[in-house]
Amino acid sequence: MSLSFNYRHLYYFWVVAKEGGMARAAARLGMAVQTVSTQVRELERSLGHSLLKPAGRGLVLTEAGLAALRQADQIFQLGEQLPAEVRDAATTHGVRLAVGIADALPKLVVRRLLQPVMLEPHLRLVCHVDEFEDMLADLALHRLDVVLADRAAPANANLKLYSHSLGASGLSWYAAPSLYASARRGFPQSLARVPVLLPTSHAAVRSRIDHWLEHEGIRPTVAGEFEDSALLKTFGASGMGVFPAVDLVHDDLVQRYDVKRVGACEGVEEHFFAIGTEKKVLHPLVQRLLPAQKTLRPPARQTG
Repeated sequence: MSLSFNYRHLYYFWVVAKEGGMARAAARLGMAVQTVSTQVRELERSLGHSLLKPAGRGLVLTEAGLAALRQADQIFQLGEQLPAEVRDAATTHGVRLAVGIADALPKLVVRRLLQPVMLEPHLRLVCHVDEFEDMLADLALHRLDVVLADRAAPANANLKLYSHSLGASGLSWYAAPSLYASARRGFPQSLARVPVLLPTSHAAVRSRIDHWLEHEGIRPTVAGEFEDSALLKTFGASGMGVFPAVDLVHDDLVQRYDVKRVGACEGVEEHFFAIGTEKKVLHPLVQRLLPAQKTLRPPARQTG
């Protein structure tokens, strides 16, 4: 943590910026205007830049002041959460695991990947779902213990992140009963004759599916594209189109969504990763996820 400036001075500046002036800030802080003004000037001196400038009878932020305000917002918003976080940690008897889930990752797969930690006594599992890049930023800021994703973390000199493979699963095509017979007849060429649902390019597996379709000479009629895998399955189950899903969750898929397996997307796999901030993921619960360093496949089953 930088000690090149006083955080109390930063707080006074933040209040001035939020209140829109020295007088209102002094009233909020219960201090003299001159005292607040002196503290802000001390901050400017330590940073080497003016943060406020006169505008009429008031003050406005300089460009440097706007940059300082953005950082101060993050600092003090986190500070406001500190008492609740400490209270929860002190009063909760259990183990907390904060997991970031990249939104492209199939949610039924998440449950399977987290199975090794689910029997932990008094587990407090906190799951956040967001875009992959946003999850990595939260991980780097230590707001998360691990991120589960369908791809490894990209190389970034500013983010020291490490990716651990949790395995992979093949893909198959599924259809609601209303589309099953048409999709099954002449598969996989039938996919050119029935509506198809696909994940968006947001999902790492989309490019592999596109390559497979091109290799098979199939030009599908894409009836829908979905960033969220649960939505893809929901609309597929309604009969909107034939859709791909990982074999790993076959049993859950057919039971929950009442769909049938049409056939395999041969040679296409979806990969799963646990991403941490250390070369060895230190959280003891996260370590339980790592032994699955193999291809995750369900037992062989009959079509449908």
